[in-house]
Amino acid sequence: MSAAEQREFRVIAPGQTIGSITDAISDIVLEEATPFGWWIGFGISVALFLVLVAALSWLFVAGIGVWGIQNPVAWGFAIANYVWWIGLASGGTIISALFFLTRSEWRTATNRIAESMMLFCAAAAGIMPIIHLGRWWYFYWLFPYPNAMGTWPQFRSPLHWDFVALLAYVVASILFWYIGLIPDLATLRDRARGRRARLGYAVAALGWRGSSRQWRHFRATYLVFAGLMAPLVCSVHSIVGLDFAGGLWPGWHSTQFPPYFVFGAVLSGFALVLILVILLRHAYGLQAIITMRHVDVLAKLTLTCTLLIAYAYLIEAFMPFYSGNAYERTVALADFAGRYAWAYWGKITLNVVVAQLLWVPAIRRNQLALIAIAAGIIVGMWLERMLIVIGSLYRGFLPANWIPFVPTVWDWLTLIGSIGLFLTGFFLFLRFIPIVTMFELRELVLRKEGASR
Repeated sequence: MSAAEQREFRVIAPGQTIGSITDAISDIVLEEATPFGWWIGFGISVALFLVLVAALSWLFVAGIGVWGIQNPVAWGFAIANYVWWIGLASGGTIISALFFLTRSEWRTATNRIAESMMLFCAAAAGIMPIIHLGRWWYFYWLFPYPNAMGTWPQFRSPLHWDFVALLAYVVASILFWYIGLIPDLATLRDRARGRRARLGYAVAALGWRGSSRQWRHFRATYLVFAGLMAPLVCSVHSIVGLDFAGGLWPGWHSTQFPPYFVFGAVLSGFALVLILVILLRHAYGLQAIITMRHVDVLAKLTLTCTLLIAYAYLIEAFMPFYSGNAYERTVALADFAGRYAWAYWGKITLNVVVAQLLWVPAIRRNQLALIAIAAGIIVGMWLERMLIVIGSLYRGFLPANWIPFVPTVWDWLTLIGSIGLFLTGFFLFLRFIPIVTMFELRELVLRKEGASR
């Protein structure tokens, strides 16, 4: 590797100081003129979000019959979208929490992007099971409290576990994200010129002054939340997997579903973080802070997850024939050559076959190729979720009930609109919150300077 490549693959580029890092990151938020590209992206995002508003408004008026769901496919795109979105959120949790516990230096420049992605993906995921209820204004019935009739929710139901796990995950994610923001919000407060900006960031910083006592409490609290979030993300997807495995339906009743769902979730999350990191480092000129080292590590993590999901796919294909269960074998054969075989082979191709290109170092240095591979993985993971939900439901025990699912325009508009919800929230984050964690990068620079002396 040449000297130029060695500099490119450092965690932070040479010559960076505490002042230069603070200026580069805070100026993105505090500069008066919002970039024109941001307005274009935000406008497209809001337009897509309005599509979701329109789709949900019509759903509220006409009911869930506007979707393609029917008997026996009672779960359609909404549940597939839910599992997909909550999976995308998981990559952000793993990067921010798990790699914080391992003290990985490369995480420092990417954790804020990952945490914010996690937050808005969780928001898009959270609305999906609610709108699927039909009478979604009664969603609070899922809470574990005695209602007027004196009955309690069914605690043995995986759906109840799912609700509790998702609620805990969303609340913990918000707190984890916000706690990590506080020192940087104080930096923006001190550097802001406008009175309203100073006041807004001062309120958000909660009186942070950077005293030793505050830092001590901050580090202890952040460590506790990191230790909580790392296993929580695994428990959430294990419970989502049990939503399916807890039933006796052919194609679902599998003991491998909890780890299977965790593998797929982390894979899709890493792929989305990889896309965002590459785009943002170029859009905001952060190549000295988000280096090719970060991109390379994310690509290697994505490759690792593709091997895990490939193992899960192998077990998924093998067990129906090994078990000798005729119903499971029928569903497996339908996956291979049935109505939704295109989705099955699409997920295999995008999530496993194409992703093996990441073994090649030249591919990992080609950022356009990385974006294409990561985007393919995200699409492939949606195909997987759709196939799990729909491909199993439409082929149950009785051939008389084999009724294929045909999505309507409102199914597609809900999916497209949920992407608008995610993008709208993420673009607002880019405008008002530091895109990279300043205080952790400053500490990294100080450690590097101390080590070089």
